[in-house]
Amino acid sequence: MNDRAALPPTPGTLPLPAGLRQGDRRAVARAISRIEQGGADAPALRAALAPHLGRAHVIGITGAPGAGKSTLVHALLGELLARGQRIAVVAVDPSSPISGGAVLGDRVRMGEHGAHADVFIRSVASRGHLGGLSPTTSAIVDVLDAAGFDTVIVETVGAGQSEVEIMSVADTRLVVCPPGLGDEVQAIKAGILEIADVLVVTKADLPGADATARDLREMLQLRTRPAAGAWKVPVLSVRAAAGEGIAALVDQALAHGAQVGFGRRLHGGAPGAGRTAAASAAATATAAATVATAAERPADPAQQTAAERVFTLAARDPLARFLGISCVHGGAGTAEVQVKLAPEHINFNGTCHGGVVFALADTAFGLASNSYGAVAAGIDAHITYQQASRIGDTLSARAHEISRNRKLAVYRVDVTRDDGSPVSSFTGTVYLTGRSNT
Repeated sequence: MNDRAALPPTPGTLPLPAGLRQGDRRAVARAISRIEQGGADAPALRAALAPHLGRAHVIGITGAPGAGKSTLVHALLGELLARGQRIAVVAVDPSSPISGGAVLGDRVRMGEHGAHADVFIRSVASRGHLGGLSPTTSAIVDVLDAAGFDTVIVETVGAGQSEVEIMSVADTRLVVCPPGLGDEVQAIKAGILEIADVLVVTKADLPGADATARDLREMLQLRTRPAAGAWKVPVLSVRAAAGEGIAALVDQALAHGAQVGFGRRLHGGAPGAGRTAAASAAATATAAATVATAAERPADPAQQTAAERVFTLAARDPLARFLGISCVHGGAGTAEVQVKLAPEHINFNGTCHGGVVFALADTAFGLASNSYGAVAAGIDAHITYQQASRIGDTLSARAHEISRNRKLAVYRVDVTRDDGSPVSSFTGTVYLTGRSNT
């Protein structure tokens, strides 16, 4: 058993449900169900979890469909169990766009270890959520962290170039690459590769595996050299079904966790989904103060802060003004905009037009990605719609940066109603031109 000490609870906080801290399987399952269902008691549960978080090492496994992620997770379970760890797995499966259901078949592939006393596996449906995860993945990880698991493995759905939400949840990201990834140019431009802490070539016995590993190493050579003492991304080849290369992979994952620490999701990630009316008013007041402060500053754009730059760019957007979209928050790589739905925003079915939701999310995306003072040109965007909104609803779109390098940046935008209900999820990728936007 790993001997890391649990974080002590903060005095005066709500108690955890009975059995959860001891890792009782039924207590853990019930707590996760409460989080997923989002009932009235879910906020109280999350508040009770908070003092117990930051102990578990969260390992994210992502990659293209069919890359062998589930087989790799099964192999990692065996190796970590052999090292005396307690492990939990959150396996995200894609939802059917027709029925909304999911096969949740990852547990079948991991069945050999699923009954082990030191293993807990939970499959969840993505429910149309972009980014490779489900809407509640981070909260489920919190439950498992508080339950005392040493390692929590999060397996994403089959992910493409811009589906990199795992970056804000996992402490250590393993990006899985099967043979035949593509030529050298494709390897360089595939954005998901750039979030990797460890690059893993699976099915190493197949033709093309060596070439894929070589392409990945060459891609790493083209990146900016890491600072002295920074983590250097390794490229490892494995045959998960045969257990080959798994011990070395676990060594690298644990070494990365030891170097960078745990609790990434607790120190930056997406802003909270819900916001009270008072908090919204405070944000608006802060925005007004920021605009006023910006007006008093020197006219030289180079002297603007990121927040001032966001508000300046928002004021230059005629479509946003036409739609009634206002900016309420800005910063480096982040922006929040709002719109109160009026008759002109409504479609023929009596609900908010999808184009208005897209424009709101895209405005937040554009402001956040251009907040650094250089033109960020959108090259890819994906959006899903969770539920409808109507006249009188206030919609908020909050954008935050998922990843960034010299040429590309990826952003996530969450659109919610004023009661905190999710309306839409948006991810977008921009090309960083280097030209000034001031």
